[in-house]
Amino acid sequence: MTHRSVLPLVMLCGLILAACSSTPDAPPDKERDRGPEVAPDTSQLEDVVPRNEPRSRYGNPESYEVFGQTYHVMAEMPRTFEEEGIASWYGKKFHGRRTSSGEPYDMYKLTAAHRELPIPAYVHVTNLDNGRELVVRVNDRGPFARNRIIDLSYAAAQRLDMVDAGVAPVRIELLHADDDVPAVADSGDGVNEAGGNVVQASAAERLPGEVEEATGNRGSNGDPRYFLQAGAFSERGNAERLKERLHQARFDEIRIDNAGDGGLYRVQLGPVSSVEAVDQLSRELEDHGITASRVVIEP
Repeated sequence: MTHRSVLPLVMLCGLILAACSSTPDAPPDKERDRGPEVAPDTSQLEDVVPRNEPRSRYGNPESYEVFGQTYHVMAEMPRTFEEEGIASWYGKKFHGRRTSSGEPYDMYKLTAAHRELPIPAYVHVTNLDNGRELVVRVNDRGPFARNRIIDLSYAAAQRLDMVDAGVAPVRIELLHADDDVPAVADSGDGVNEAGGNVVQASAAERLPGEVEEATGNRGSNGDPRYFLQAGAFSERGNAERLKERLHQARFDEIRIDNAGDGGLYRVQLGPVSSVEAVDQLSRELEDHGITASRVVIEP
C-alpha cells in the first residue's frame, strides 16, 4: 500500500468511528451555511456532455461500508440504469474537499454523488416536481441519508430549482458518450489519477440528516406522490400476509400494487405527503423489522 492511500484510509477510519457515536437520523443543522452568501448565476454554466472516460482508480472499491451498511459498486457500467426517488444536495461545507474520485468537490460544477454507479458516470436528472432537467457527472459517493438516491452539487440543485426545499423527487437515467444528447461544450471536469480503493472521507462525513436543510411538501396540486414499498412478491398470498402483518402493527393506507415490475405484487404504504413523513414512516417500519423499504413516486 502506498503512502497516499494510507492517509485517506486512516482519516476515513477515524471519521467513521466518530460518526457512529452520533445519531444517524439527527435533524438537519439549521445554522449550517450550505450555500454561498451571494447565490451565483448558474444558468450560464455549460451543459455537461457524456464522454468516454477511464474508470477512476480511486473510489471504485468492490464494496465499502458506511454507518454499518455495506454498499456494492457495480462491477461494470450498465448499458441502461434508471431510478426514481428523492434527491438531496451538498454545498459550501464540502467545497474544495476531496471527493471519492480524488477530485476536489466544486459546488459550482454540475456534479453528483451516487452509491453504486461506477465513477465517473453521467446521469440525466429530472425534477419530477417542476420538470426541470439536466445532465450531471457522478464523481463522488453518497448520499448515505435515509431514502435518498442521489446527492447533487449546489449548482445542479440550483438549476433544478430545489435549493430552498433541500430535497426533490427525481428520475435519474444513466447516459453514455454515444447516447443522443445535445452537442454542447465539454464540462471541463478531469479524472484524478490518485490510487486507492476506499470511500473518501468527505463523502462519508455527509451524515444522514445533514445533507438537506428542509424537507419540502409534496403531494398536492398535482405534484408527485410518495409511497413507501415494504416488500414485493411473485405470489399474491405473500403480499397479503405482509399487508395483514402491517395492519396488525397499526399501519394504515396499505395497498397491493400489481402494475409493472414483471407482475410482482408490491406492498406499499401511502400516499405520503412529504419527505419528512416518508423518513418517519420508514423508521417506524424498521422498528417492526422491515429494513429494506424503498420510495416509490407517482404523478
